[in-house]
Amino acid sequence: MIAVVVVVGGLYALPNLYGEDPAVQISSNRDEILDTRFVERIERQLAQAGITANSMELNERGLLLRFGNEDKQLTAKDILSDSLGNGYIVALNLAPATPDWLKSLGASPMYLGLDLRGGVHFLMQVDTDAAVKQSYERFVSDYRSQLRGEKIRYLSIEHYEHKGRAGVAIKLRKAEDREKAREVLRLAYSELEFSEIDKDGAALLFTTLKKSAVTEARNMAVQQNITTLRNRVNELGVAEPVIQRQGESRIVVQLPGVQDTARAKEILGATATLEFRMVSDKGSVESAVAGRPVAGAKLYHERGGGPILLRNRVMLTGDRVIDASSGMESDTGSPAVFITLDGKGATIFSDVTRENVGKLMAVVFIEVKSETRKINGEKVKVKRTVEEVISVARIREPLGKRFQISGLDSTKEARDLALLLRAGALAAPIEIVEERTVGPSLGQDNIDQGFMSVVLGFVLVLLFMAFWYRGFGMFANIALALNLVLIIAVLSMLQATLTLPGIAGIVLTVGIAVDANVLIFERIREELRSGSATQMAIDAGFNKAFSTIADANITTLIAAVVLFGFGTGPIKGFAITLSIGILTSMFTAIIVTRAAANLTYGGRKTNKLSI
Repeated sequence: MIAVVVVVGGLYALPNLYGEDPAVQISSNRDEILDTRFVERIERQLAQAGITANSMELNERGLLLRFGNEDKQLTAKDILSDSLGNGYIVALNLAPATPDWLKSLGASPMYLGLDLRGGVHFLMQVDTDAAVKQSYERFVSDYRSQLRGEKIRYLSIEHYEHKGRAGVAIKLRKAEDREKAREVLRLAYSELEFSEIDKDGAALLFTTLKKSAVTEARNMAVQQNITTLRNRVNELGVAEPVIQRQGESRIVVQLPGVQDTARAKEILGATATLEFRMVSDKGSVESAVAGRPVAGAKLYHERGGGPILLRNRVMLTGDRVIDASSGMESDTGSPAVFITLDGKGATIFSDVTRENVGKLMAVVFIEVKSETRKINGEKVKVKRTVEEVISVARIREPLGKRFQISGLDSTKEARDLALLLRAGALAAPIEIVEERTVGPSLGQDNIDQGFMSVVLGFVLVLLFMAFWYRGFGMFANIALALNLVLIIAVLSMLQATLTLPGIAGIVLTVGIAVDANVLIFERIREELRSGSATQMAIDAGFNKAFSTIADANITTLIAAVVLFGFGTGPIKGFAITLSIGILTSMFTAIIVTRAAANLTYGGRKTNKLSI
């Protein structure tokens, strides 16, 4: 059993010795499958620049090119970014240099965390109140369709917020209409609570979300934002990101290897989405500009142009987009985004455009921006919603699943908009409340210092055990070395992320791993002093110390589990390595050292032990 554990542990720990190669990862943002012809094309482009890749590998993420040094990596990245254009994502990467024979066994190195590898860390606050508000705004549109379908006449339907309470107020002419509306909505929406009041000769019906529904809406907003952020990070081409929830409304995003903080913030924090609306043919723009509202319409402004009146009803929103890519319009050569809708979105879009052939349709670009302003001498963050019409076109024929949007200012804007639409819209606005950048030199310093702390602690423990317990001390040293190998092997098999606190957990494990051996060896010494034979002393030392060892390690393991359950990222890293270290040390300190003692002294008649 020990031989099997040693061989398996050694094999799965071995990939960590090979390090990483500077690499460039190429992937398509148009769902294109990269093949050998694409590899040959890349090879030719690099050869023209006098650069040769050490290897080129096609994998599920695209094409991975390995280089001998960082200078070649950076030069190749610049060349390929310019030559491939907007249709491909070219990202810097660090690829494990694990040999193919180890890869065939499923052996991979463990990941290095942000504090060891360098990169950026964001703590993001999700505006869950906005998610609840969006739910009520959707109800306004849904109620109108529902009541019209049931032929129930109403005076107005609008979202309200008053004294900390929010909901939707429906104003009807008669109490009979209110009862009918209440019954229709009660059957359609089980998550609503209803209240009634008669005011100014009208029958009012108020609907609010139940507490459980509000909680669910907040949780769904955070979870959907995590999914969207993960999609956006994938689009950025970052390897081994960490995206996880923290508390009720916060998200931690760690991007190892990313140094362009501004670009990461721009993409992760962007809340851009699109709305497709018909241009209103009722009322006049002049009236709306003068402050006289036009029924069923809202005033917008065209980008670089004048005011325009659009219908209130939204035909389609960006959440129906399943694919988007940037490019150039064939007729004018201006930047454009090519859109593909999902099935339901395609059906809606086709029906609406068929009904409005010959009329004007507008594309509204919506983005929530955070600004810092001075109010009464204090800096206050203010959120501002920017809504502008980026495209107005006449519908020549019914549009279907695929179409294009033009009117964008630059290829960069087209590329970023396509990225955001592919990744999905955020369910609620987010704000970056904490930002940290860890440079690669600091990460390397952390690795070096962490490695030295493990080596120094390991060597000191080895010297003490060899000096104090002689031959049995060497048994403990063999077990301690195997314990380190097994910890690294388990972390690699779990594909866990090693952080600086994780290294602290390993250092602590080195210290406590020999506690069990100290208890065993001191017990053997006591048995020898009391006159027991050597074989009986060894047997008694291992058997009688076991309960004490088990109690001490189980209590420490419970503490580690609690730390993992209630701690945040760094604490979890410490708890993981400590837990693994406790379990492996129980195996090595008891079974391995006893096997070594039996191998050395078993079946021999001796009156003296080297202890």
